[in-house]
Amino acid sequence: MILELLGTRIIAPYYGVSLYVWSSLIAVTMIALALGYYLGGFLADRYTKFRLAHIFMLASVAIVLIPFVSGPIMQLTNPLGIRGGAFLSALLLFTVPLTALAMVGPFVIKLATHDLQGVGRVAGSVYAVSTIGSVIATLLLGFYLLPMLGSRSIIFSLSIMLLLLALTLMLLDKTSFRQASSSLPLWLVAILVGLLSFNGYAKPHALGGGFEVQHEEESVYGWVRVVDDLRNDNRLLLSDASVLSAISLKTGKSLLSYQAVLGGLPLFRPGAKSALLIGLGGGHVALDLKAKGLATDTIEIDPAVAEASLHYFHFKPTGDFIVGDARYEIKKLHKNYDFIIHDCFTGGSEPTHLLTVEMLSELRSLLTARGVLALNYVGFTEGEGTAAVASVYKTLRAVLPNVSVFITEKEEFTDFIFLASNQPVVLDSADSDPRVKWLLDHQYVIDYADGILITDDFNPMESMQVRKSEAYRKIFMQRIDPELLVL
Repeated sequence: MILELLGTRIIAPYYGVSLYVWSSLIAVTMIALALGYYLGGFLADRYTKFRLAHIFMLASVAIVLIPFVSGPIMQLTNPLGIRGGAFLSALLLFTVPLTALAMVGPFVIKLATHDLQGVGRVAGSVYAVSTIGSVIATLLLGFYLLPMLGSRSIIFSLSIMLLLLALTLMLLDKTSFRQASSSLPLWLVAILVGLLSFNGYAKPHALGGGFEVQHEEESVYGWVRVVDDLRNDNRLLLSDASVLSAISLKTGKSLLSYQAVLGGLPLFRPGAKSALLIGLGGGHVALDLKAKGLATDTIEIDPAVAEASLHYFHFKPTGDFIVGDARYEIKKLHKNYDFIIHDCFTGGSEPTHLLTVEMLSELRSLLTARGVLALNYVGFTEGEGTAAVASVYKTLRAVLPNVSVFITEKEEFTDFIFLASNQPVVLDSADSDPRVKWLLDHQYVIDYADGILITDDFNPMESMQVRKSEAYRKIFMQRIDPELLVL
């Protein structure tokens, strides 16, 4: 279970934490279990010289190689896209170690069975102990080990633990490993695993030229890094393969054009005083609103992102600074806001559970009478993927009657900014403010006939966003050193 869960942390930087990645890992795990159970039983019956020590040593060396081969494998599978690439990466990286670990059960049952009378009890006991161990390992990894140590250290530690277990079994099994010819190969493999592990601990992967990592932290939600792109003189806030923030190192201003639109929300409601920002990123939207006199409460699910915004993006809270899942945290709010900014859908891994009628209805209850709900969503103006944009519009219209849409670029792949309210959201065409003229020029009309109503019960947004995810990844991979995505 530790290895299966770590699989998402290894593959996610390339393919996102999506249903496709989870499905691929679960499928590969099931394949490996089937192979391991069969091979374990076959070898236990036919080849008495093949011992448990060999199995644990095989698992140890297969696991220790993962950090060294994951980069080349994922670059190799990248042309296959999100679904094919995620599945083949998982298959190549995890089939051997998971198959080896699955072989342990049949071997232990064979060793512990003395007569047919007790074979059922032995088999039941082995699988019961295995399942309890999996439960403990899962909780231990998710609650403590991953936030404390990170995936890379855990993988090398797991390999060393299996190595020590293999050596212990070899030393105890004096009959099978009496001769040097039988024990020497295991000692050689043990030396190899030890050298690779300690090399991995001491030397994290190096980056290509032009990028400098200022900070990195692995949280339970993703691998968060602050990276300076020295070629373009900007700083990026990354979570796995998603760009949460981008600023100029010279000016400190945001380079994400949609954030400038969100920062101009007071144009729609002059005199507004309060805002709620869901999805903090680097905190630039909150800072823009502060400059216009608005106090902004913020909600960010990832504590590593929240810390990075404070220390590397000059963010200072202007209201309540909340760290937690928005679906839970908004239930505890007892305020009304002039603006609620829902900024969680930038094109990378996206929390689609925050995009349902139920979620948006809860946000509506937090708006003032003339309050505006602003939602940024990356999508297409034509072709495959427009149904996803239409679905966002249709879902917003089901919650709030007046919805205006603006795009940041007059291109096929662009940011859509939805502004929804109980009252009309309009701008005065006679206003001489250049920001108003720009917005009016970038207003967009959506045909939502092909859209669906997104609910907690029916939410197929991940499958509707495949083209978007592929397009986003293509742009991301062109601008980011691939080594940044490797464990």
